[in-house]
Amino acid sequence: MLRTNLGQRIPEGMRDLLPEEVAVQERLEQDILALFRKWSYQKVLTPTLEFCACVQPDIEQDNLLYKFFDREGRILALRPELTMPIARLVSTRMRGADLPLRLCYSADVYRNTNVRHREFRQVGVELIGSDQELADAEVIALAVEAIDALGLKNYQFNLGHMGIFSGLMLEAGVDASMQVKLEEALARKDMVGVESWVRQSGLPDHVQELLLRFPHFHGGEEILDEVLLWSERPAIREAVESLRRIYRYLDDFGVQANVSLDLGILRGFSYYTGAVFEGYVPGMGFPVVEGGRYDTLYADFGVPQPATGFAIHLGNLLEKFPLPPVEGAEILVYGSNDKQVIHQCQVLRAQGKRVEMVFGTINGEGAQKIALQKNIPEVLFVE
Repeated sequence: MLRTNLGQRIPEGMRDLLPEEVAVQERLEQDILALFRKWSYQKVLTPTLEFCACVQPDIEQDNLLYKFFDREGRILALRPELTMPIARLVSTRMRGADLPLRLCYSADVYRNTNVRHREFRQVGVELIGSDQELADAEVIALAVEAIDALGLKNYQFNLGHMGIFSGLMLEAGVDASMQVKLEEALARKDMVGVESWVRQSGLPDHVQELLLRFPHFHGGEEILDEVLLWSERPAIREAVESLRRIYRYLDDFGVQANVSLDLGILRGFSYYTGAVFEGYVPGMGFPVVEGGRYDTLYADFGVPQPATGFAIHLGNLLEKFPLPPVEGAEILVYGSNDKQVIHQCQVLRAQGKRVEMVFGTINGEGAQKIALQKNIPEVLFVE
């Protein structure tokens, strides 16, 4: 059957990777995982398919998932991220493990959105079992070092805290539905949407101005002092001082110069509760690193634990790197006796050589032509 039309296409948001692109992705992945191991993070792997209830944080994000039915009629989904699958793993097979746990991963994720890539490789870490600001600082510093180790220049990390926004919403008397709409608009960096919702809110003018200024508060530690002038509410002050301690730890790690405070950061997944951060590289209008603290998520799996972590969207970074020639064969082997050719190839491969075998009978000139076309430096004729 001739496969035309849809048979020659792939679903929107999916892509094929050529050998050169695979080589770059694997190299980047290996470099990052090697760095994670230096920080004592151990790699785990979870299934591509999970029960939908495991990976669906809230009903608003239901359309994010690629969903299926299994033979028993249960709803399955392709994982949109790794944090919740790892929470399931820790609460089951790793239940009772010594804390804190430092886990890392590298796997493809799938998101049914309007973005360019709906399937892409993520590498990241999860630090489970510590509620200390030093734990937040560790994962942020590790994320910065990972991006730096890739050789990317002029990258920028932004750091905020969910507690400041939620505290301000409570103090301003914003109802729950309005808060959700504002939070979603801020997470999308939709400033037009933010202004629209604020102007329709009916809140006092000074509260509206405060909310409109909120997304633009970014800089150094000085912005935290200004936030303290807004409110005496303990929850806000606690969030501010927590953020201040994390930011100062980043100076101890030697990465603070690459991190700015940004109170307008709000993560798209609903489970984030504390410090949140994003990493950007020039030429990409979306964060390539996303992370933060999520202290209530593990309770949903029956094992309450504080946790923090991040993910690097490695698949989306491929276009930032040149595609080098793929390392091919070192030796091209040909001859008139197939058995002898096969034997010689096997001997060379056992010695660690990369070997390509010519099919059929050709002369020396033909072999040299093949070697030239494939950039194979050595040609061997088997008598």
